[in-house]
Parts: sequence; structure tokens; C-alpha cells
Amino acid sequence: MPDLRQIIARNRAGEVLAIPSICTAHPDALEASLTLAETLDQPIVVEATSNQVNQDGGYTGLKPADFIHFVKSIAENSHVAHERILFGGDHLGPQAWRKLPAEQAMQKAHQMVADYAAAGFTKIHLDCSEGCAGEPAQLPDTITASRSAALAATALKHAPDPANLLFVIGTEVPPPGGARTDDHGDIPPTTPESATATLEAHRDAFTAARIPLDLIGGLVVQPGVEFSPMEVHPLPLARDPHLLDALTDWPNLCLEAHSTDYQHPDAYPRLAQLGFAFQKVGPALTFAWREALYALDAIRAQNGWATGPSLADTMETVMLDNPSYWQAHIHGTSAAPRTERHFGLADRIRYYWPHPQAQDAVQGLVTDLADKRLPDPLLAAHFCAAEIAFARSSPYPLPRALALARVQTALRPYFFTGPRS
Repeated sequence: MPDLRQIIARNRAGEVLAIPSICTAHPDALEASLTLAETLDQPIVVEATSNQVNQDGGYTGLKPADFIHFVKSIAENSHVAHERILFGGDHLGPQAWRKLPAEQAMQKAHQMVADYAAAGFTKIHLDCSEGCAGEPAQLPDTITASRSAALAATALKHAPDPANLLFVIGTEVPPPGGARTDDHGDIPPTTPESATATLEAHRDAFTAARIPLDLIGGLVVQPGVEFSPMEVHPLPLARDPHLLDALTDWPNLCLEAHSTDYQHPDAYPRLAQLGFAFQKVGPALTFAWREALYALDAIRAQNGWATGPSLADTMETVMLDNPSYWQAHIHGTSAAPRTERHFGLADRIRYYWPHPQAQDAVQGLVTDLADKRLPDPLLAAHFCAAEIAFARSSPYPLPRALALARVQTALRPYFFTGPRS
């Protein structure tokens, strides 16, 4: 089993080292990610969010134990060793029930955390920063830390081996309206002072709850990476926000970066240099999957092989018939609404691939291409040489293999440290 504490120790000792955390429930994106980790002999973290997976099923319909079984089944079918996979819970707190009064929402959060810990999730991100009914939208560190410590105690009580738990604290999500930039067009990083205040509040709360501080292994802060609906905000590679200064008294702690999707490959080792041993990615993986399917659909259309509507037209119908996953997020301010629905970097379309109509459309695409010759010059208009080579060597039908290869292209920059010793 990968040892996150060893990764933290090596990073804090100055080694340019990090582990990717995969935040997706898409089965094909998961398969591509797990098989890449296996090929490269690297560890990987697979994470579920509180809205995605909880005791009520979340939007995936999966409870925590179901999610672990789901991922392990994909790993087994893909000949990926279970030992290289760690499971994490992301933003575990009252968010899914924040319309309720705080006491009721926290009761739900405690049950969720208990279920995550009992199921075998060991990397637990505690996030109680958002207010519940009648509270401010963002809570002060003292309340956030107190609620997080209470959830940590619940996790320890229900974990099969409490010593294996590693808690991540803090949060850094875009404010309402999206990411804000500074005068240079960059995303402002968290200040060392703010990071220190978060750590001190959690130190006091965990100490009061008699929870060992060395169980806190990660701190979520903003390094200066983000993406808005149609724009990536790149990490300023030359900038050092000096966030490691806040960790002087915390030798067993690393930094965790969220929303690292779509960054230049040089950003990931630079983040590791800055102390970010945990690097999270999610929408970029399903964005890559959609990108590959649309490329295959374009090949189908260009050659007159389609037997029905385009994949994009089918997905547009599915999204318009079921607008709950995009309506509150897409307003047409960055691009035409249809463009944002299909090509937005937050990849709201990812929620719709499990829909039966979408599944049928994808299967129809694969069927239409199954008996067609797809020579390299035709594919090269849409796929790079490495993706084509991977697909040619894959046991899967070429269209599906190309889509898996595109997901691996998106994830490959996160594996910059080489095989494990």
C-alpha cells in the first residue's frame, strides 16, 4: 500500500515528489488513470467527494463502501494491483446538507465520515468551512476547525485501523462568481499568514479533542492555479508564495493543491518544489474523454459513416432535458451557452455520460466505426502519435482505446517522479 506519510517526508526533505489524486467517478477515466499508474509503477489516490458519494448515495448513487468496490472492480478487470491505490474523501463536511440547520447538517456529516472511514478511505479531507442555514457563507477558522476536529474523532472511532488515517484540513475554493485575478492576471495565492491562522485554529481544536496532531498530513491552500469556464489560469512558475514558511512547526505536513487541471506540464514539479505533495485533478480527465469522443464523431461525420445524429447533438438534447447539473453554473458570459455546456473547463457534461441516451449514443459511435479502416493519417488530424501508438497496441477496439489514451495524455504530466524505488 502506498505510504502517504513517506511521500510527505520525502517532499519536505526537498525531493521533487508528489502523488496525484484522481477525483472522478467516470469508469473509463478511472480505468485510464489506474492503468497508467500500473504501467508507470506509481502509486495513486482515488477520491470521492461528499456530494458524489455519501450515505444517501450522492449523485452517483454510491455509498462509500460501494465506491471502493466500484474502483477495485475496475482495477481488477484492468489488471491493476490494488496495493498501489489509496482512497480519499474530498471536502467531507456538511456541504451536501448545508441548507439544513448546522446541528442537523453536522449529524449527517458525522454519519458520512463514519461510513467513509469504515469503508477503508484513509486520506480524509475535513472541510467545514461553508455555513449552514442561517450562517455566513464562509465560516471563521475557529468554527471550521472545531467542527473538523469533531469529524476527525468520528473517523478515528470507525476506522478499521485508526493509525492509517491521514487528515487534510483547510479549503481553497473560488469565491462566488468564479476565480479572481490580481493586477497581473494571476490567481493570488494564499498568504503564509492565512495558512498559519488555519493551522493554529486546527492545532487548538485537535488538541482540545485529544487527537494527535501528527494525524494531520495535508493543508489545502491556493498556490495560484485555477480555471474559469473558458480560461486556464496558469501557475506563475517563477513565483514563490512562501507557503512552506507556515509549515515550520509542522514537519509531518505537506500542502495540497486543488484545481490543478489543464496546467502546463512544468507546473506539477514546480508545485512539488513549493511543498505541494498532494495534487488533485478531476474535470481535465473527463474533458479529455469527451474531447476524444467528439474527435471520433468528427471522423465519423467527415467520412459519411454516421447512422444517426451527431454525438454532440444527442448530448445537447440530454443536457437540455435534464438541466440540473449545468443550469446554475452556465450563464453564457464566457461563451455561448451551448459552447460552455460542451466545452467548458468545469466539464459539466461529465454528469450526463451515465444517462441511457448518452450511453446509447456512445455505443452507436463505436459501432459505426467498428468495421471501418482508420489509418494513421486520418487519426493524426485529431490524435497525437503517442495516443495512436497506444491505441494500436491496446486489446480494446480502436475507438475506445483512443479515448483511453487521450485521458492518459491529460494525466501523464502528474507522474513526473519516475518509478518507485
